[in-house]
Amino acid sequence: MKVILVEPLIPQNTGNILRTCIAVGASLLLLRPHFSLSDSKMRRAGLDYARKSPPQEIESLDEELEQSSSFFFFSSKKHKTSHTLLTSYTEISYEKESLLIFGNEEKGLPESLWNRFPNQFVTIPMEKECRCLNLAKACAIALFEVRRQLNAACK
Repeated sequence: MKVILVEPLIPQNTGNILRTCIAVGASLLLLRPHFSLSDSKMRRAGLDYARKSPPQEIESLDEELEQSSSFFFFSSKKHKTSHTLLTSYTEISYEKESLLIFGNEEKGLPESLWNRFPNQFVTIPMEKECRCLNLAKACAIALFEVRRQLNAACK
């Protein structure tokens, strides 16, 4: 299981996501550009995990997607030109090697991904009044759902 953050902006979110990844046995990949990994806020939020298991930096999302048979983009919004509702993250069957991909805190995921992979977008359902969840919370929700499914499949 891997989480990919597309050009993350907030070090504290990334540090918290790193802690969650380690708790469930997932890897964290950061698509450049992003903040400096030596940022003290990320290290503080990630505790000593940032030194023991640092996130991997990647230059190309396409390379990761080409190597994967299972990937999902998480979004709080539906696509501007699509009138279909996004599938709930709980309705997906995840694999141990699934990639969970999240956009950055300001812009979300690039339009080009919506155009190329419209059927790979999922959402975490929430009340209409809520604009979106904090990135670290959304990642945690998704990761624990994957872990729940994989643990249930092992029993």
